[in-house]
Amino acid sequence: MNVSFARTWSKLTESMLFLPIAALLMILAFDLFAIPGFFRLELKDGHLFGSVIDILRNGSPTVILAMGMTLVIATGGVDLSVGAVMAIASSVACIMINPTITGMALTDPGLFLKDPQYSWAPLWMVIVVPLIIASLCGMWNGMLVSYWRIQPMVATLVLMIAGRGIAQLVTNAIKIIIFNDTYAYLGNGWIILPFSLYIATAVFLTAWLLTRRTAIGLFVESVGINFRSSYYSGINERRIKLFAYTFCGFCAGIAGLIATSAIRTSDANQIGLYTELDAILAVVIGGTLMGTGGRFSLLGSAIGGLVIQATITSMLSFGVPASAITAVKAVVVIVVILLYSEQAQKFIRGVGSVTMRGEAAR
Repeated sequence: MNVSFARTWSKLTESMLFLPIAALLMILAFDLFAIPGFFRLELKDGHLFGSVIDILRNGSPTVILAMGMTLVIATGGVDLSVGAVMAIASSVACIMINPTITGMALTDPGLFLKDPQYSWAPLWMVIVVPLIIASLCGMWNGMLVSYWRIQPMVATLVLMIAGRGIAQLVTNAIKIIIFNDTYAYLGNGWIILPFSLYIATAVFLTAWLLTRRTAIGLFVESVGINFRSSYYSGINERRIKLFAYTFCGFCAGIAGLIATSAIRTSDANQIGLYTELDAILAVVIGGTLMGTGGRFSLLGSAIGGLVIQATITSMLSFGVPASAITAVKAVVVIVVILLYSEQAQKFIRGVGSVTMRGEAAR
């Protein structure tokens, strides 16, 4: 029985999901005892409300970003431009709903009150066109990294800086208020649970099917471990990296649409600000090693995104000022780094053997 326990513990600690699940459970356990009513759920008009639902709703954009960022980091790269791509996608979508708003005046302000579904372009174009542009932004990053051999951090830093300028040019540096109720449903809609959660689930399943039911996932891991060996094995590592960055841009576009529809405002300066750091942290919490590439876990990255949002929601519920949340995230980063250190890994794996020896001594 002791040997069985040690083997089971060893298998659990070797899993990429062990630390992210443990971190999420620890945060939720803290909430259970420290914050009264944190797990209380309330059903109003067929919609579930509560702090746990807030974690799922507000964490959806981070989870979506983490799906694309996982593939990029698994190839040995990183994408610092996802926040700027979010701003570009949201700006393009809002300008397509009403292009005259950049002129500081609406064509007919009363039109929005008469028809809350008004949109200059068909709504499917309002969604598809920004996603295409976001994918092209990701493709640009992929071209710089894979074909021009520019370091990923430098290559994506270009769009990170220029992207918000592009978004401001699109909207003429004006905050655009969204009146279209259908578009706003992306971030504000509910089907018992928040609609954004269903979108995040769809993105996760799409990424999972692409990487676990085709050879793409194996190619991504191979390129991340050693791209030269992958090349001599017949794998086109340039196309794999190009795909990873393009998919990351696509995910950033979806996250941008959700973020801007949730607040019904497109602000090129604020939409997606610092979200690239949350996405990277979510992937690292999920067990994908940054800088080395190789093995990755989409589910671990999704849980990592929820860990970040659970931390934010818990701190806000506990009364921590919003201005101090960044400092809390810094503490999370330090803890994650320590947990994934070699010393911490050896300690965690050694708990099972120590427990077994203690029971044997009795």
